[in-house]
Amino acid sequence: MQKAMMAGALAIAMGAVAAFAAGAGKMKISSSTFQEGGSIPSKFTCDGSDASPALRIEQIPGEAKSLALIADDPDAPSGLFTHWIAWNIDPKTSEIAEGSVPSGAVQGQNDFGKSGYGGPCPPSGTHRYFFKIFALDRQLDLPAGAKRAQLDSVMKGHVIAQGELMGRYSRKK
Repeated sequence: MQKAMMAGALAIAMGAVAAFAAGAGKMKISSSTFQEGGSIPSKFTCDGSDASPALRIEQIPGEAKSLALIADDPDAPSGLFTHWIAWNIDPKTSEIAEGSVPSGAVQGQNDFGKSGYGGPCPPSGTHRYFFKIFALDRQLDLPAGAKRAQLDSVMKGHVIAQGELMGRYSRKK
């Protein structure tokens, strides 16, 4: 039953991403702290200082009016778990420094119930964490502290390009 619920939540999340991606271009998001598919250092998790990792954004379309950032874990026992959402990021942003808020960003509520970044903290096993960047054709009219569903809703139809970086983490016990 739990696997079916997780599969359903993942299908919904992937459907939302696919809805954003229809006709969208490609961007690149990377980190100097971990490689694509690699291990996220504990410094950026609940086992460390819980600071957000440094991120680099490339291939931002010239027509982008803003960027949105989503970090989530599709492997959480309860389904998709959002660790960070931020929007109205200046489209000239090519670097987000470690532990910082992106330039111009409005931050929403993560699934820990807090605003800002909340690092990986899997209850068991190794989880995948996706850092997704979206170039949008407009600024979003969404207040600080908004939740993921609200962000997903207002982004629909406004994504012109996107990129994704995946890292893994398992807690040392």
